[in-house]
Amino acid sequence: MASQSPYRRLPSVDRVLSEAPIQDLCDEVSRDLVLELVRAELDAARQTIGNGVPAPALDDIVDAVRASAAERLRRWPRAVINATGVVVHTNLGRAPLSREAVEAVASAAAGYGDLEFDLGTGARGSRNEYVGRLLAEVTGAEAGMAVNNNASAVMLGLAALAHGKEVIVSRGEAVEIGGGFRVPDVLRQGGSTLVDVGTTNKTYIRDYESAITGNTAAFLSVHSSNFKVVGFTEAPSIADLVSLGRRYAVPVMHDVGSGCLLDTSEYGLAPEPTVQESVQAGADLVFFSGDKLLGGPQAGLVVGKRDAVAKLACHPLARAVRIDKLGLAALVATLLHYVRREAPQKIPVWQMIAASLGSLEYRARRWKERIGGPSSIVDETSAIGGGSLPGELLPTRALSIDGASIEGGPQALAARLRAGAPPVVGRVDAGRLLLDPRTVLPTQDNALIEAVSSALNAAPQ
Repeated sequence: MASQSPYRRLPSVDRVLSEAPIQDLCDEVSRDLVLELVRAELDAARQTIGNGVPAPALDDIVDAVRASAAERLRRWPRAVINATGVVVHTNLGRAPLSREAVEAVASAAAGYGDLEFDLGTGARGSRNEYVGRLLAEVTGAEAGMAVNNNASAVMLGLAALAHGKEVIVSRGEAVEIGGGFRVPDVLRQGGSTLVDVGTTNKTYIRDYESAITGNTAAFLSVHSSNFKVVGFTEAPSIADLVSLGRRYAVPVMHDVGSGCLLDTSEYGLAPEPTVQESVQAGADLVFFSGDKLLGGPQAGLVVGKRDAVAKLACHPLARAVRIDKLGLAALVATLLHYVRREAPQKIPVWQMIAASLGSLEYRARRWKERIGGPSSIVDETSAIGGGSLPGELLPTRALSIDGASIEGGPQALAARLRAGAPPVVGRVDAGRLLLDPRTVLPTQDNALIEAVSSALNAAPQ
């Protein structure tokens, strides 16, 4: 008698659904969802059988369905430990918030607040008034406002000041800055016409002047935040553009990108244009991000001349791109660190940038002592990331785990770490897994040590 087909050994959908653990799962979540997961697991089993793998047992299928349900219903995004050495890691959520900012978010989320309510008069208030004053305070501008991200801020500025008109941009600045943020596209969406002047590497103030027409609405300057043009280059300063703009009554918009408010040269890095410098030069509108070197939540921030900012605030698009109450709470807490002159001590991004080699060495050695195994302490470099200070690196001391002594190599170990709880994201380079303490919060050290030890012990022998 021929042996039974392995496909016939698979239980039916109803048989799986009748199992007690699956019944319990149906009581916890939608039965339709459980049914979908059961069918998907049985389909996967049929595919593996087709590849010559024996049919899984009923208990294994039940366990797989429950695991799929747990994965489907987990919280997201998950907290991870960033051991890559990239301080403002775009894929890992950019800037971590300060303790005060986290507490502010929790407080705002837990109940009601005076987001758009004036407690003094009992009348409707403005969600932008308080944060606008803080932005003006920390940058020296006349006024400020916040929206949901920097691309929105630039598009709002163009829509409010230059809709249906021409905006002059240096050809070397009509660029794409990550995530599809392309200056020509943003201009188009803002209802403006791009007029590019100069060349990729050299643009002079006379190029701007010769392009001015009766339909010119603004000059737009875009900081090269995530790339460098080096060598035979020339570009007018913001002060030069402002001077020309004043002569022809053409406002100047400056997208400085990273939102840097501190002098990066004090931390061994190349100078990054600060918002304050652009304001002092007289730019009408300055745009920057909240979640890069500012060290706060995702936000698009605008500061500048009072009349120009007011035009943005009352534009219909402003409501579509407004920042929510949780982002505002975190942003205000972050800006208060600057007002109180405590940003380098309180904001994690700046704590990481300022970390000394000695402190990094101490932490890396502590990791090594507790983890053991095929590891060593090596000289490495950390990057700023997030489209800020391209090419600038900070010296660091990292834990290096030799991949040659690990079954499957460093990529397999990195995968096990990413699958852990909490996930740890490191950097594989030259046959090693590197873990950089610069970007690991000190409160995460013990969790990292446990995760790495567990992943090393789980390696196939």
